[in-house]
Amino acid sequence: MFARNVAMQLKPDAADEFGRVIEMEILPLLRKWDGFADELTLLDGDRNRVVAISLWDSEDNADAYSRDGYAEVLKRLAQVVEGTPVVRTYEVSNSTFHKIPGLALT
Repeated sequence: MFARNVAMQLKPDAADEFGRVIEMEILPLLRKWDGFADELTLLDGDRNRVVAISLWDSEDNADAYSRDGYAEVLKRLAQVVEGTPVVRTYEVSNSTFHKIPGLALT
């Protein structure tokens, strides 16, 4: 499993609208992509910073989305996000929810 971590700054007082955009516009787009497994969106206590973690069945499918679908997501988030989101990618080492065993550490 592979993860994309997207950190972003919200525009002032945009947290509720951000939640609506994620639920009504972004999640339906993500669900159409091969290999999409899950989305977890974390909002900080000040309600102005977000970390969105999408989980993918493979690095290839995450890369395909990043290359061919992420621009549309950015376009839809432009109304609520300030600046440019920072994207980092990770191999998932374990997940109790997805029943992924921990990586063997050698």
